[in-house]
Amino acid sequence: MSAQDVAKGGIGETIKTVVYAVLIAVAFQTLFFKPFYIPSGSMKDTLLIGDYLFVNKMAYGYSRYSCPWGLCPISGRIFASEPKRGDVVVFRHPGTGNDFIKRLIGLPGDTVQMKDGVLYLNGTEVPQEPAGTFTEIFEPQGGEGRPPSCANQPKAIGDICESNRSTETLPNGVRHDVLSTGTTPQDNTDVFTVPPGHYFFMGDNRDNSLDSRFDPPSGVGMLPAENLIGRADRIIFSSAGKSLFAFWTWRSDRFFKAIN
Repeated sequence: MSAQDVAKGGIGETIKTVVYAVLIAVAFQTLFFKPFYIPSGSMKDTLLIGDYLFVNKMAYGYSRYSCPWGLCPISGRIFASEPKRGDVVVFRHPGTGNDFIKRLIGLPGDTVQMKDGVLYLNGTEVPQEPAGTFTEIFEPQGGEGRPPSCANQPKAIGDICESNRSTETLPNGVRHDVLSTGTTPQDNTDVFTVPPGHYFFMGDNRDNSLDSRFDPPSGVGMLPAENLIGRADRIIFSSAGKSLFAFWTWRSDRFFKAIN
């Protein structure tokens, strides 16, 4: 065997190794876990801009959106499991086609309404308890460079931005924090009725979330079950900076933190 043949064989093995690695990575992301980055503040303070997590794609079964670019040849859902109220869910936005993350509030058949900033499910007020104040620096955040909304506006860059925090307890016992920055139009809504096969989602940062209270393309509307991608269970890594390599901005207290 000549040196040229050996070289060709080595190149062939390298190509096969790369192809296998890519196929394994695609299969892993399709069947098991999908990495996800939090780009906006709509889920504060449960999730912060710069949190990195893996989405459990086995939680609800699989649809065409389980594959990259929605290419799975699946009609509806297979191996489907029903999501639970209070789950933090990644889904395919029906208007933009991007992946969003929100909290599941309304199940099929539920009625959902906001009155004076308080959630009502099936006509019953969902209890909230005051939980202090959420504070952060008023500065450009995330890839879009937008500063946060504050209850104590107006603020200058570098000031402390405050949001009112409450702990909400859903009917199935799930407790989670929600934020408010004051009275906004979305604090009072009509009664929404969730149709069969659909779900109603809201962000925990209630005054700063385009969710099921708004119709597509800006909001989510009533989300079809087919659009569910998976459940967010745990934060793996978190960085307050624009680069993963800016180690001085890492939030070590959020590494491997469970998502409630």
